[in-house]
Amino acid sequence: MAFRRDPLDELVVPDGTEAKEVALETDGDVLVGARSTVEFGVRGRNVLAGESAEFGGDIEAEADCRLDMWCDVADNVLVGQDAYIGERVHIGGEMKVAGDLDIGDDVEIDEGFEANGWIVIRNPMPTIVFLFVYLKQLLLIGEEDAAQRLVSQLVDDDEDEDEDAEAEPVPDPLIVPRNATVSDDAWRVSTPATIGDDCRLHGNIRAESIDVGEDCNIFGSLRAREDVTVGEGTRIHGDLTTRSGDVVVEPGARILGDVSCSDLELGPGAEVDGSIRADGEITMGTTERDLE
Repeated sequence: MAFRRDPLDELVVPDGTEAKEVALETDGDVLVGARSTVEFGVRGRNVLAGESAEFGGDIEAEADCRLDMWCDVADNVLVGQDAYIGERVHIGGEMKVAGDLDIGDDVEIDEGFEANGWIVIRNPMPTIVFLFVYLKQLLLIGEEDAAQRLVSQLVDDDEDEDEDAEAEPVPDPLIVPRNATVSDDAWRVSTPATIGDDCRLHGNIRAESIDVGEDCNIFGSLRAREDVTVGEGTRIHGDLTTRSGDVVVEPGARILGDVSCSDLELGPGAEVDGSIRADGEITMGTTERDLE
């Protein structure tokens, strides 16, 4: 039996994400895989990081924050609800927690910490491990939809929520896979990359394959081993290169640099400012019907 890809084994940038000078901001959760490096801060609903993840700026979590062992945060950690900090985590600034703080052994917080709720000193990370093991098991038995819902609500464990109340829609999470590097210079992953609509990102994106949504501004180039799709109205301020894949540029999108690929499909009104090098066919649509 064939299973879908592990939903945590992909770079996913949800709709409306913006990379500002000091932080990567999103309305939903932020999940950062083990041994990944985010060279600026992150701001999101819940922030969860795997073992040995590194952050070059502040972490601001509207709800909970969970950092696995050996994580390193260069600046402050500000948490709107509860925080769970694993063993041997280092925080270069201060830590402020509006709720409870569950903290492991040998944690270093350079400028001190404060919490309005309970402070418990122990290793809280088995809870994180359990959640990931449970996710893997769901995928193994073919419960892909349940696994995707778990990813979207991975750290939302409020048991007191009124079940009769109308649930608010949960924004898609920002997912940085294991061993990734995210910076102003480059986003480097060895997995597929999916970027939602209305995103504004800085840096060259390097991935297995790349799918960019509509009305985005990417201030950098795209490079993939496989296929690349650029959504309607999106601007790529750089080159677009794929080693062995095809490229689709949707209507009204613009590539300000060169394009190199196998087959190239250009939608109505799509523009390529630089040169085009295609080993296969080049298709230029004149109407929406041509793209079907």
